[in-house]
Amino acid sequence: MPSEPIYMETVSAPTNIACVKYWGKASVEHNTPINSSVSVTLDQSDLRAVTTASASKSFPTDRLWLNGTEEDGAATSKRFRACVDGVRRLATDRIDPDTGAVVVKAEDWTTMNVHVASYNTFPTAAGLASSAAGYAALVAALAKLFNAKESYPGELTAIARQGSGSACRSLYGGFVAWRKGGAKEDWSDSIAEQVAPETHWPEIRAIILVVSDAKKDTSSTAGMSTSVQTSKLLSYRASDVVAPRMVAIERAWHNKDFETFGRITMADSNQFHATCLDTYPPIFYMNDVSRSIIRAVHAYNEWAGEVRAAYTFDAGPNAVLYTLDAYAVEVCALMLKFYPAAVGSDDSPYISNVEFAKEVKSYKLDDALIAAVEATGRVPTAGDVKKMYYTRAGPGPQTLGKEDAIIDPETGLNTYRP
Repeated sequence: MPSEPIYMETVSAPTNIACVKYWGKASVEHNTPINSSVSVTLDQSDLRAVTTASASKSFPTDRLWLNGTEEDGAATSKRFRACVDGVRRLATDRIDPDTGAVVVKAEDWTTMNVHVASYNTFPTAAGLASSAAGYAALVAALAKLFNAKESYPGELTAIARQGSGSACRSLYGGFVAWRKGGAKEDWSDSIAEQVAPETHWPEIRAIILVVSDAKKDTSSTAGMSTSVQTSKLLSYRASDVVAPRMVAIERAWHNKDFETFGRITMADSNQFHATCLDTYPPIFYMNDVSRSIIRAVHAYNEWAGEVRAAYTFDAGPNAVLYTLDAYAVEVCALMLKFYPAAVGSDDSPYISNVEFAKEVKSYKLDDALIAAVEATGRVPTAGDVKKMYYTRAGPGPQTLGKEDAIIDPETGLNTYRP
């Protein structure tokens, strides 16, 4: 049993799905992007990372557990070290909230090692920004543990992006921009900023279609490196396309203009995947099911006479469909019609929200809409989509209670079991 006290904090952090994508690093050393990006932070009711960070003088080395399994070499991992050491540099005295007494002096944090345990509630490395949620939760938990204080606004986001670029955006809720930076030599200006909180546009909804929960063939890091080296389209996108697109989509979000927001979101997703195809050798993140979803969304919008749904695909085949609450049932009913659950699938709900699923299953689709999607060549096929999540924009990291901790307060070891 450890002879020294173990201090710990537990935090949950959300995933985020970009509407204007980041692809390609300007500085590999600082993990900074060649272009700015903007994303929607999703509610944590279904999709989140939960992380417990602990520190003690009794820990002989730093250790990390992910989804119940210890990660070998975590103590020397560049990304893990950047987050731990970066947050610890901002450490201040830890204060007992009940008595106001100093429990740990700021200078004593350097005498302690850390144990960190984390798990995701959604598929890891399948193109659903699991690393963004994970590293955001890591930085937020360490910041709470060390009582870290920023020396400039956004400093914690600059630390988080050294773990995973898009993690910086998961430190805020709502609509969040990652400014590419580069004016400062140390890239400290490559930070995330909240464009608007999740309360600004409460009608926004997201329906996520999990086409594959398998780990992707080409990691984002490897794919970006190859694209930067070989894709002229990527270079043009970064220099000429993204900046005006950022201005337009941020204005659309402020104005609650879904038509503009949706068109930009879809166009940017298409261009991102075009740069992947323009990479040599080409990178294929979407598959035939992904492409059929794109055709179905366009057929739906044409039938409606307006943009009611907008797809976006990150580095994977899974679709995120943004819509408004007024159309969410209709959009999901259309997806359920053409992408039904696999026969004999397990007991977990195919649509994550049970009450919403009841509305979806009882919704009567217009015959002309069904015919429009059939005309794209789509035939309802069970099992093409593994699961559907229904969610909305949500807040940034949340502090959890002791009962949610996944490190044993007596031993300092992981307690999470998948």
